Amino acid sequence: MSIIFFGTPVFAVPTLRRLISSGEEIQLVVTQPDRVGGRGHKMLPPPVKIEAERNNLRVVQPESIKNGDIVELIKQIRPEFIVVVAYGKILPSEVLNAAEKGCINVHASLLPKYRGAAPIQWALINCEEITGVTTMFMNEGLDTGDVLLQKEVVIKESDNALTLSERLSEIGADLLVETLSGVRSDVVRPRPQTGEPSYAPLLKKEDGLIDWSLSARQIWCRTRGLYPWPCAYTYYRGRLLKLIKVIPLEGEATPGVVAERTKKDLIVGTGKGLIKLLEVQPEGKKAMDINAFLQGQGRDIGVGERLG
Repeated sequence: MSIIFFGTPVFAVPTLRRLISSGEEIQLVVTQPDRVGGRGHKMLPPPVKIEAERNNLRVVQPESIKNGDIVELIKQIRPEFIVVVAYGKILPSEVLNAAEKGCINVHASLLPKYRGAAPIQWALINCEEITGVTTMFMNEGLDTGDVLLQKEVVIKESDNALTLSERLSEIGADLLVETLSGVRSDVVRPRPQTGEPSYAPLLKKEDGLIDWSLSARQIWCRTRGLYPWPCAYTYYRGRLLKLIKVIPLEGEATPGVVAERTKKDLIVGTGKGLIKLLEVQPEGKKAMDINAFLQGQGRDIGVGERLG
């Protein structure tokens, strides 16, 4: 039986690969249109398109999924399943109901926690210690469909949104294949979501601005959750300074004010505790360790100087 796959970013690629390697018949891949990006401002294809074409799969890139021709094509294929992984657009009911056995989504949280577009980032921002992946039957709500399978994942202290996303994408790929097998054999059955829902809205650039009145732990969590986009950032003498990697420390100092400065260390006060900067990216420069920053652009920074 055939599958139609909806997905766009890197996160969706491992699932597409696992479907291919497990012998599933993928009749169609639906992904978003090529977009301008990169330093050269060239038209760039989505990662899912690159992977699909590498495997000689049919790809369509509608600007709107409500396009009548696309909906008609999906109906004509009459897929067994529609699989959706980070496609990036809401599917109309006509598409959700087009698959014989249902439309299954791979979502990077333990639903009903972190419904929405950025579950990985917000789990980190909120200092969660456990997250996971959910497969579910999709309905017209925002990640409100019945749960099929879930797998818990421990968040490492070394994780940021990039590393956690990479890990969850591989786990999600395996979970999806297990889900398809279980639904076909009637071993996996849908169950309603239980518990208090929370939400993970799409990140905006301004979400990266650091509020130094937060605790050191909160700033550490935000820095991890906001990497690689939009990155946590502050200002140093009127110029943007991205915080790539920091660690929280015990101690007290005025929020946003440099509490300690040596040849190799820069420690800043917060609302509770201290933040030690390990890696930063000055405006117009590449990311660098704090030692390189203090020997270069930040060589004049001293105790008592305010960031922000």
